[in-house]
Amino acid sequence: MQTTRLHTLVIGSGAAGLAAAVHLKRMGVRDVAIVTEGLGAGTSINTGSDKQTYYKLGLCGDAPDSPRELAETLFNGGSMHGDLALVEAANSARAFLNLVNLGVPFPRDRFGQFPGYKTDHDPRRRATSTGPYTSRDMCRALIAEVRRLQIPVYEDYTVVSLVREKNSILGCVAFDADDEFHVFLAPNTVFATGGPGGLYDAGVYPPCHTGGIGLALEAGALCQSLPESQYGMASVKFRWNVSGTYMQVVPRFFSTDADGVSNPREFLDDHFRNDRGKLFSLVFLKGYQWPFDARKVAGGSSFIDLLVHIETVVKGRRVFLDYRENPRQFAFASLSDEAKKYLEKSGASQDTPFKRLEHMNPGAVALYREHGIDLAKAPLEIAVCAQHNNGGLAANHWWQSENIPHLFPIGEVNGSHGVARPGGTALNAGQVGAFRAADFIAHGQSAATPLQVKLAQKEAETIIAKWRDYAKAGEKAQTDWRGERKEFQKRMTDSAAQVRDPETVAKALKDAEAQYLRLKQHACKWTTPHGLAEACRNLQLALACCAYLSAIKQSLADGVGSRGSSIAIKPDGVEIDPALGASWRIAPEDESFRGRVLTTTPIGGGRFAHKWERCRPIPREDLWFETVWRKFREGEIYK
Repeated sequence: MQTTRLHTLVIGSGAAGLAAAVHLKRMGVRDVAIVTEGLGAGTSINTGSDKQTYYKLGLCGDAPDSPRELAETLFNGGSMHGDLALVEAANSARAFLNLVNLGVPFPRDRFGQFPGYKTDHDPRRRATSTGPYTSRDMCRALIAEVRRLQIPVYEDYTVVSLVREKNSILGCVAFDADDEFHVFLAPNTVFATGGPGGLYDAGVYPPCHTGGIGLALEAGALCQSLPESQYGMASVKFRWNVSGTYMQVVPRFFSTDADGVSNPREFLDDHFRNDRGKLFSLVFLKGYQWPFDARKVAGGSSFIDLLVHIETVVKGRRVFLDYRENPRQFAFASLSDEAKKYLEKSGASQDTPFKRLEHMNPGAVALYREHGIDLAKAPLEIAVCAQHNNGGLAANHWWQSENIPHLFPIGEVNGSHGVARPGGTALNAGQVGAFRAADFIAHGQSAATPLQVKLAQKEAETIIAKWRDYAKAGEKAQTDWRGERKEFQKRMTDSAAQVRDPETVAKALKDAEAQYLRLKQHACKWTTPHGLAEACRNLQLALACCAYLSAIKQSLADGVGSRGSSIAIKPDGVEIDPALGASWRIAPEDESFRGRVLTTTPIGGGRFAHKWERCRPIPREDLWFETVWRKFREGEIYK
């Protein structure tokens, strides 16, 4: 086995991981390196929307704002710790301006002000954007800085295990592109593996991104808020959110049989025959009410998402957006005043959705054309897809794991968000987390002792022996790694996405636990080095499925109800729509849970223990300058 020793290891090369490496090097940590499957892989560099949002402190005009006010906005979303909200708010401007200084082209006026707009759950104009590819622009600027600072990057590596010595993480074991083991030993590990993209069949995460939270679960890391994921309509051939102008131009929805051709029908008509204007207006609203929202299901815009879910998941049909034709009986006069005024002010009165889209946002048309889809000539297949996990690993206000020292989860894998976060806060949280982890490591984390290195090397050898046995078992396994992955991905989409039925979730959890134990004992078949890496990845993904399903089951059993981006089915609950029948009644939200956070602890064998903790309040610190200055000089802030 090859071994590389470092002061700090960064696993993952999304916007958060890249930023952490840059800050560590700038702060004087010379021995830092990035391990990644590829600088061009991952969610940050491959995703966006019609106008991808970066959320920050207000930096324009005369509208008042402060870290405290921003923290309150984040905290008021529910189930979020106040100290984390304050850190994300207080470091927002610093993180944002670092990106500006690196060359990310955020819009500014001739005086240097950075204007903002409102996003969902946002009382102020704090949002900004560089266009469809904000996070890609961030990654490209950060990659350039990584290269300028000559930070080593180990590409084409698949991390298969974290190395845990007693109660600390001391690096990882990875496969390289030639199927050889490589051990990275470091007393500090920044864990920036992104969201659980590989868990769902219907997901807007790019295919190259699967996530690695299962690696930390295997090591025993504490999680929080796992049930709080976000879902929304997205295209499936090329994975992209169909938010913003994609919906505001009011495209035609239709579905077909599973072959994508037979029996086409405008299925939304079944529920809006007598109020066409309401249908068109709700589709328009999906533009800036894009995420599925439990509060907007009955009579609101998320009713559209639910009908798409029923058509695809329940009926097994396929759903398409058609920009070539208007919906049946479309008329501008029937739109709500809000929709009508918006389109009129935008000059979008053209006679087809495509012409309206081309007028309002030509980049949205060009984006699909770049990926081989011409919206002027063909319909666009969509589904309600997993888009973001507000939960993840639990960490303190320095972004260090709450129960495993020297492990620093940052980016989407960190579960700092609560139920309802303003759009774009994920990018801010990732950049802030990178700053915080780097700052803490640079000001107090020493190198590993010789004894720690020796013990870590011994543990790494044990891990490698285990994976060699697993690889041999895979040569004789009956099931292919692709089939095993498809099994748990379909299970998660059917039972653990935006619609959650307690009985279905309980059965799914039982099946997930059985699959995890089966994979752990018998592995799955592989035939190439890439296949071996994916077979090993299946094990941590299968464990992650157990964790998410277990947390969702607990949330449903405790009576949290329908909140955030999911609804809880309850036969005697609140009626969504008379036409859907009694099977589509939901449990109302118990808002008392907004003051608590669900923690999840691995206990072995694919099982987990759960506990509700009270949200920590937003701290009120003594901000007398001389006092703060003294504590800062003496390094007290890092204790």
